[in-house]
Amino acid sequence: MIITGDALIGGQSVKGTGAGVRAYNPATQQVIDPEFRTVDAAQIDQACRLADEAFDTFRSLSDEKRATFLDTIADQIMALGDVLVERVMAETSLPRPRVEGERARTVGQLKLFANLLREGSWHDVRFDKALPDRTPPRPDLRMRMIGLGPVAVFAASNFPLAFSVAGGDTASALAAGCPVVLKAHFAHPGTSELVGRAVVKAVEICGLPAGVFSLLTGVGNELGIELVRHPAIKAVGFTGSRGGGLALMAAAAARPVPIPVYAEMSSINPVFLLPQALKNRAEDIAAGFAASLTLGVGQMCTNPGLVLAIAGPDLDRFTAAASQALAGGAACSMLSPGIAGNFARGVNQLAEHADVKTLALAPQAEGKGAPALFVSSASAFLSQHALQEEIFGPASLVVACKDVAELRQVADKLEGQLTATLQMDDGDLEAAQALLPVLERKVGRILANGYPTGVEVCSAMVHGGPFPSTSDGRTTSVGTGAITRFLRPVCYQNLSQALLPEVLRDNGSAKWLRREGELTRN
Repeated sequence: MIITGDALIGGQSVKGTGAGVRAYNPATQQVIDPEFRTVDAAQIDQACRLADEAFDTFRSLSDEKRATFLDTIADQIMALGDVLVERVMAETSLPRPRVEGERARTVGQLKLFANLLREGSWHDVRFDKALPDRTPPRPDLRMRMIGLGPVAVFAASNFPLAFSVAGGDTASALAAGCPVVLKAHFAHPGTSELVGRAVVKAVEICGLPAGVFSLLTGVGNELGIELVRHPAIKAVGFTGSRGGGLALMAAAAARPVPIPVYAEMSSINPVFLLPQALKNRAEDIAAGFAASLTLGVGQMCTNPGLVLAIAGPDLDRFTAAASQALAGGAACSMLSPGIAGNFARGVNQLAEHADVKTLALAPQAEGKGAPALFVSSASAFLSQHALQEEIFGPASLVVACKDVAELRQVADKLEGQLTATLQMDDGDLEAAQALLPVLERKVGRILANGYPTGVEVCSAMVHGGPFPSTSDGRTTSVGTGAITRFLRPVCYQNLSQALLPEVLRDNGSAKWLRREGELTRN
């Protein structure tokens, strides 16, 4: 498949009219053709209007037809073969095994949502039958979920497949019956076009309205703001920086009709080393921590950027082992110059901070990221909010606390996070019980004796958390629960069987029903 540099609007290849951008190979530090030009306001409007026109037809499809569509997208992505894998490698410097693994995850989550549609519980059907003899009489009440409307999805920079064109936000929005207008990320535009064409091909194969999916190309904040402001857009999915997420939230809130923005933004994912575990396993924990910190050059949303423990000889053993494991780490290419530049600035700020000591700092290189480990006191961390700022890459800060009470005090002052990890042994149960209520308020996923990197795509996964890890801590961007972001409830009162949606009829297709508050399976 030839990469043209075109946007894809309503199934058609369209040249943008604005500023141009080319892909960049972080490993060779060379630009890659072709040029991708930024779409203009009229082209954004066309994509959004086509999505709006497609909405009612698309959301009215049977669960099986939308499931088949998601399966077809997955098949078309796999049909791209090595063309896709090699383009991702060129635009990101990621090794082939990681690209192939991410492709498998992308395809897997599309099929996960296809299976959810076939299983049927996403409708959340509820029946409260009429009670005419009650005083006052109760009407017949039936509820189901429907899609919000066209969704603007912003592709992420750090996952060119799994959080990009056909990633989790797109898969869950399409599963909900919402057309998608996708803003491709300028860090991997060729990858985006290839996957976008796979989605467009699936739209054609399944005979769907062309406005179900469009891909917009280009650079500049105004493109994204213009998209979010369009009246046809009813929700936004975003993975990126806190600044970017806040800008989109402000634009969405300022509309005449505000819309929800589901933004994943920043997280430092604290790891708590509880006393007994630290005494028993300091060196082993350090080895696992170092591997998690450097995984993918630290370019994971769940990177363990903060370690919390009680000061003393056991913490010294951990920091010595972790420092030794990290100090010899090689500088590796990061996904983009922007990510590399931000990482270098963050590392330099900690290295020069008066209340921070450098434990390990591997030789850095331009455009690359090398491991870095720092330590500070709980008092400094509590008094200086800047020490909570995310450094996106293989860098972490150890915070030494006086006792469990101070450990809990630091936990209570943390911002919202995607994850928190408890390294604990049997003797740490009391300390863990003291921390758990705090962590439940602070994070979306709590782990024991593991490491936060590695997000399983499955029904029970929560990849979300309180602000600022996300803009709405009630949701997740990974797992089947992600579909709820793009749904809303509708109640039907005393409608005849002929007017009711098929899934709500007495002999309808609902597989799961909630009658009088009791969940049953048809």
